[in-house]
Formats: sequence, structure tokens, C-alpha cells
Amino acid sequence: MLLKFTKMQGTGNDFVVVDGYSSPITLTSAQIKKIANRHFGVGCDQLLIVEKTSTPNVDFKYRIFNADGGEVEQCGNGARCFVRFVLAKGLTQKREIKVKTACGQITLTLKDDNQVSVDMGAPIFEPAKIPFIAETRQKTYALQVNNHTVSVAVVSMGNPHAVTLVDDVENANIAELGPQIEAHSSFPQRVNAGFMQIMNSHEIKLRVYERGAGETLSCGTGACAAVVSGIQLGRLQSPVLVHTRGGKLNIEWLGENHPVIMTGSAEIVFEGEIEI
Repeated sequence: MLLKFTKMQGTGNDFVVVDGYSSPITLTSAQIKKIANRHFGVGCDQLLIVEKTSTPNVDFKYRIFNADGGEVEQCGNGARCFVRFVLAKGLTQKREIKVKTACGQITLTLKDDNQVSVDMGAPIFEPAKIPFIAETRQKTYALQVNNHTVSVAVVSMGNPHAVTLVDDVENANIAELGPQIEAHSSFPQRVNAGFMQIMNSHEIKLRVYERGAGETLSCGTGACAAVVSGIQLGRLQSPVLVHTRGGKLNIEWLGENHPVIMTGSAEIVFEGEIEI
């Protein structure tokens, strides 16, 4: 089968986006892994499939698959790319779009400067809903990792995140700690491991080892989770500028039970076809 796709990126987090709206598409895990492979396929952190939805007052549905072929609940950078995709393909003319994902509904807005704002919904802190194995909710938790203790803030932005404060994010041992936190037994569905350096109350640096993808140049939900955690700890104040290796994201959050608003860029890199 010859599959048409669009290669996109949002602050360096890259995606293969497929139009399953005009004609339904089903891909196997093996096919997704082939497409995501950077040597034998197109190469991407995640693959997105745009689909129709029967949910009233919702414009689209989309599914998100990591490079390892596993389906996940949410992707903030992918959500911004989604907006640019459906507008470029003429699937809608709306600049505010309601979208159904595996974790619920989000609202996406294309702004006049071509930046995209995403209403990511309210963060989740209850351990059982993240999911995270803990007796009670706390601001931070102690994880035993490689014979020493790591303090993490744990939150869900539709997908699970564990955020660790570091003094210098560029020299943090992410290659070792990232996969160990990702696969820690306290996270039944694994976790995205974020490493945050606080520059001032409105600015951070962030690196994220993503579940099923490894370290990426940027992670939208990871940026949201880091800012929320920093605000909960009294170290940050909204809005917060997040510096990732792939670019900048602006995150706003007014506090408990309020949605997190993420704003950033999204670009089409190229169009193509691949035999799968």
C-alpha cells in the first residue's frame, strides 16, 4: 500500500501526519514502527492519524502513536501540528477547532501570528488517575532509581509525567535516568520523564525523555507538566516561557481545576509517499 503523509514539526518534536478523515486508514504496530524509523522509514517521534468523529459539536478525532508503535493518550506538540494540517488540507476553515483524543476533548486555536494555542484541560494530580502507585497525593514523591533516591512531581496532562528538578539541565544524566524513570514500577503505564531547570519564576529550561520515543527535542505535554509542577511547588508563576532544545513554548495556568494553555509554533516540513 502506498501511504501519503505530511511530515511536520513543533519546536523540534516531529510527526508523520496521515489523513484518515477523507478515507479511513488502519495501520499495524509494525507499519508504524517502519514509518517512524529514521533510517528505513520517514522518521518521527510520533505518528498522528486524523479521523472523523460522531461526537456532537466536535470537529475531528485524532489518534497518536509513539515511534515504538504503541498508542498514547495525548501529545501537545502534535495537537498544534494537527491544526496546521487540517487547515492546509482544506478539511476545515475554522480557526478554533474542537478535537477528540483518547484522553478526552481539547480546543485548538490558530492565532493571527500563526502560533497555535491549545487548551490542554486541567492537570490531574490524583495518583490512581495518572496512574501512579502511591497511598496519598503529595507535591513530590521519592523514587528509588539505580540505588539512589530521586524526587519527582507527578502529574497527568492526559498522559503521565514525572518531573525532576535539576541544577543544570544540559549536564543532567538523562541518558541513564530517563529510561529508568520511564519504566519505574510505580508507573503501571510507564511515564514521561521531565528534567527541569528553573531560571527564574517565569522561565525554565526543560528536557524530556518520552515514553516510547526516548529523548525528544521538545514535549508539549511535558512542558505543561513541568510548569504545573513548578507552580504547585511555589517556584514558578504563570505565564512561563519554556526553553526546549527545539524551541520555545509559552505555558499559562491559573491553578487547580483550571486548564493549562500552551502556545507555540507548528510547521509543515514536507509531503511524501511511502510504500508500507
